Amino acid sequence: MLKPNYIFETSWEVCNKVGGIHTVVSTKAISLQKELKDGLIMIGPDLHREDSINPEFEEDNSLFPEWKKNAEREGLRIKIGRWKIVGKPIVILVDFTPFIAEKNEVFERFWNLYQLDSLSGQWDYIEPAIFGYAAGRIVESFYKSNLTANDKVIAHFHEWMTGTGVLYLKDKATYIATAFTTHATAIGRSIAGNGLPLYSKLDTYNGDLKAKEFNIISKQSLEKISAQQADVYTTVSEITAKECSQFHEKDVDLVTPNGFEDDFVPIGADFDKKRTTARNKLREVAEALFGYNLPKNVKFVASSGRYEFSNKGLDVFVDALGKANKDEKLGQNTIAFVLVPANNYGARKDLLHRLEKGGSPSPNENNVLTHYLHDAEWDPTLNKIAENELKNNENDKVKVIFVPVYLNGEDGIFNLNYWDLLIGFDLSVFPSYYEPWGYTPLESLAFYIPTVTTTLSGFGRWILNEGIELSDCLKVIERDDDNYSYVVDEIAKTIVLCSDKDEKFFKKARKNAFDVSRIALWKNLVKYYYEAYDIALQKSVERAKNIIPKEKETEFTSMQTYKSNKPVWRELHVKSNLSKQFIRLDELAKNLWWSWNPIAQELFNYLNPEKWIKSEKNPSALLQCITYERFNELGEDKQYTKLYNKVLSEFDEYLQRPYKKDEAAIAYFSMEFGISQNLKIYSGGLGILAGDYLKQASDSNVDMIAVGLLYKYGYFRQHLSIKGEQQVNYLEQNFAKMPVTQLKDKNGNAIFVELVLPGRVVKIQIWLVEVGKVKLYLLDTDRVDNQKDDRELTWSLYGRDHDYRIKQELILGVGGVRVLQKLGIKKDVYHLNEGHAAFAGIERVNQLMKKEKFSFAESLEIVKASSLFTTHTPVPAGHNAFSEDEIIAYLGHYPERLKI
Repeated sequence: MLKPNYIFETSWEVCNKVGGIHTVVSTKAISLQKELKDGLIMIGPDLHREDSINPEFEEDNSLFPEWKKNAEREGLRIKIGRWKIVGKPIVILVDFTPFIAEKNEVFERFWNLYQLDSLSGQWDYIEPAIFGYAAGRIVESFYKSNLTANDKVIAHFHEWMTGTGVLYLKDKATYIATAFTTHATAIGRSIAGNGLPLYSKLDTYNGDLKAKEFNIISKQSLEKISAQQADVYTTVSEITAKECSQFHEKDVDLVTPNGFEDDFVPIGADFDKKRTTARNKLREVAEALFGYNLPKNVKFVASSGRYEFSNKGLDVFVDALGKANKDEKLGQNTIAFVLVPANNYGARKDLLHRLEKGGSPSPNENNVLTHYLHDAEWDPTLNKIAENELKNNENDKVKVIFVPVYLNGEDGIFNLNYWDLLIGFDLSVFPSYYEPWGYTPLESLAFYIPTVTTTLSGFGRWILNEGIELSDCLKVIERDDDNYSYVVDEIAKTIVLCSDKDEKFFKKARKNAFDVSRIALWKNLVKYYYEAYDIALQKSVERAKNIIPKEKETEFTSMQTYKSNKPVWRELHVKSNLSKQFIRLDELAKNLWWSWNPIAQELFNYLNPEKWIKSEKNPSALLQCITYERFNELGEDKQYTKLYNKVLSEFDEYLQRPYKKDEAAIAYFSMEFGISQNLKIYSGGLGILAGDYLKQASDSNVDMIAVGLLYKYGYFRQHLSIKGEQQVNYLEQNFAKMPVTQLKDKNGNAIFVELVLPGRVVKIQIWLVEVGKVKLYLLDTDRVDNQKDDRELTWSLYGRDHDYRIKQELILGVGGVRVLQKLGIKKDVYHLNEGHAAFAGIERVNQLMKKEKFSFAESLEIVKASSLFTTHTPVPAGHNAFSEDEIIAYLGHYPERLKI
């Protein structure tokens, strides 16, 4: 048997929990590492943006630093680190969004090579397909830089979502063996989800025709072609293997049952402590939601999984609860929890208040939901609960709670992760209709929880095939296309039976549950994957016979460095030292109030009229040219001293005017400001208007601040050549001779905010310009710790291409809002001068939801009510228009963050 010494395992769920595949790849890793060590490299999507830190990933810059540089030169935006699970396997997270702009070219090539039909694919197809393509490129790049033909390499791709990786490597790197595992079929899931009989009529369905009917042509095409092109094709159960044969027109090479590791299950006193904590939390939330105390002895029952109402059997579960509630034999109170993430928008504030401070709910409050739910009136679970008259009255024996949120420890109500809450239940029920494997029942069993599932679950069928003895509260119920009522009855009977059992019975049942889970440990099942890898490697070895052996492109070695006599240049900043008598000239020079005050201008002109003109009437530059002797002369000049005192007195009086308390405070955003020629951050009328607006706001004593960008080169200058041709020049501005002050903390470090762009973090530093009473904050990315391209983002005004412009506008809008928050500045009205700062509104909604815990709808109304927009060019030619690809690349994470 051939065994790999490198496995690149790619899944959308690496460091990104969505469903059961996360459990597959995370728990299998430790078994593979026993032989491969760091030869196991996982690849997942980098989906966490902005201040959202991936809790499962720990970056390690010591891993493959030279290759990472090479990969970045190839256009791959990656992070390399460790997955924070047992074994800590190496993980490469890829930001695939830069490739979205190339999607048409990518899909065109795959059409020409494989007839992959991506034409009708929407974003739920495009994004994962481009991720798979990027993962394929990562494997190819790593191989070329680090490995040779002597290395046996497997690139393993999970689900259709990564199938383009198979296709890319088949085209570009045939020496790499590919494996493709499907954990379900897109067609099978759709047939079942649409209420059609899947199993009894499986052989009558044509996958491609059904794909057209369900409008999933692209997903079916990618899944089918990936299965056909991979060196080895596997699935997780015999049930799904039949679907694969029917819909993909190819039999799987091997069934690879899903296992798990039990290292996440606490033991001993830790188990008892966590179980007690979970049960207390379940009771606490239930009593706060219902508004009354529960009896001492209650049974907690759970069902969980993806929100596929029929496929996961949630309809059966709620119907069974309704039937059990009407059964007079039901003993103790049963509290059922439906733990299924849905389209929620945060924890309910009324429930939070009662959890923290007590009190009773009002009669009209919802006593089923723990979190707010969009379109709750159309929700199938809530409607099914109502249909079964499960009202959660105190005299009802069965009560039900719907928890429509990912239990990640930060949901706002339970604040426990899924496993830490699961441990508190007495019984779990998973009456699935479509469940290729079924990790949720397996996880429950591992936590000593008696579990009910069906024969349409791959795991349930597997248990029966293994001939394992089950106790009364552990059941695998026979289910088919036609026995819905029978399954409801059987589950209701089980709930009734188990509700009245004593602790002695449940102790035995919990032990039975745990013992059953042992058969699915990876140590018993990982052998099937090695069999699959052998099949793939045999094919790649045969192909390699026709390939000239390669050497590594790059040998990464460490080098000892030695000191040199060559000088090391360091940058020094020299500041002029003003005479104490006129020390405030620098303060006055840094406030552009002087630029529209003739007396203040005369004060600077008096210093040296010739140098004043030569400096282009720039006080900051002028003061650096005035000698100490000249200041001594001016100290004896009564006329100048009188003028100096007069200007400063007027200046102080001007600044000390108190703002009116009843007037709104304003934050004004603009891409350009034309205030003075000493500050070249404007191009024309828009900037001049914005500059005059700040001057007038200051003169009118309006409480206002402003936000813009500080351009290193500003707007281009034009002149005519001797041939009459228009010439364009960009002249670098010297910030040391400008009326700008960099904001620093008490330790002298530059204050900055961060903006995440694809594959990297951009740091934005802040400069202050004082325009009379108005403070203008200018943002700048020209920092040594930013990448070269990102340093140039604030170099020029209205320059370069669309990609440059959208990043500038993100800096102004999103970065600007974050700057105000960083500085603790709160304003009543946000005035956007043209659409360049439009992204500020999105970020304000985001911050209101995150910091103030408002819903999306509430945040949207607050932002609308406090926003003012001025347009100066109401014609298409005067507007920036960004393509959907560009928006997805830079703002694709906002819908999830805003829960829309």
